[in-house]
Amino acid sequence: MIPKIEFLRTPDHCFENLKDYPFLPHYTEIDGLRMHYVDEGETHATTVLMLHGEPTWSYLYRNIIPPVVHAGFRTIAPDLMGFGKSDKPVRREDYTYQRHVDWIKGLIASLNLKDIILVCHDWGGLIGLRVAGEQPEKFSQIIACNTFLPTGDIPAGEAFIRWRDFSQTVPEFDIGDIVRRGCKNNPAPGIIAAYNAPFPDDRYKAGARQFPVLVPISPDDPATIPNRKAWEGLFAWKKPFLTAFSDSDPITRNADTFLQQAIPGTRGQPHTTIKNAAHFLQEDNPAELAAAITGFLKSAQR
Repeated sequence: MIPKIEFLRTPDHCFENLKDYPFLPHYTEIDGLRMHYVDEGETHATTVLMLHGEPTWSYLYRNIIPPVVHAGFRTIAPDLMGFGKSDKPVRREDYTYQRHVDWIKGLIASLNLKDIILVCHDWGGLIGLRVAGEQPEKFSQIIACNTFLPTGDIPAGEAFIRWRDFSQTVPEFDIGDIVRRGCKNNPAPGIIAAYNAPFPDDRYKAGARQFPVLVPISPDDPATIPNRKAWEGLFAWKKPFLTAFSDSDPITRNADTFLQQAIPGTRGQPHTTIKNAAHFLQEDNPAELAAAITGFLKSAQR
């Protein structure tokens, strides 16, 4: 019996008049919580599952979804629990790495998704690569953007430790400003407002506050063993795997090289470095990223 989780639900009016986000909402219930997702394109088309990270939501992919749909794919972009239009547990201890993995597995089961093409960024990779490593039969391709699957066996970089410390000590956890700091070019005020929209006050930010401390940074972390196990699946992954990292992200720098060396499916793929982009490459250079993704998808379908 799963204990009932106390949660908040961001009022719909907070999402009115968002810039460049015309998508109709869709919802599914998982463990008594409502998860929101964007679902665009023909339902019979091959599914591209786009997973966001910290502290964003499906809004991150608003400029990537239309080109992918235009290329003939169905695109599903959920909001992780605690983010976007999804429900937000109020206690930080209700957010665990395992629960986030299970919630995405729940979405996949609820929508009966098969032959999934995964696009993942930041925590979207920590969750998505874990799921793909554990359930490779459900996935056909992977596109990793500024992300990794850490086990704590490799020391965390200085940039991540600084971010982790900042996230736990800063008095006001300003979501929009965090996104701005992670971009090379300052987003317009309307975009910053959209990233703040899911969080009317600090009570809604428990998930965003908790994410940084859930990243495994030592071998005794609870996620280390299951992540090592998922790596066994990735070490054997021979299906197409693309890295599309930015050129100016200090936290994930060189992780793409590690992925290319470790995963067989990366061999011979058109890996790309997105120019003039920091951590949130979807904001800094969405056109180049969308072109890289759609080009890879089309070539892999031939």
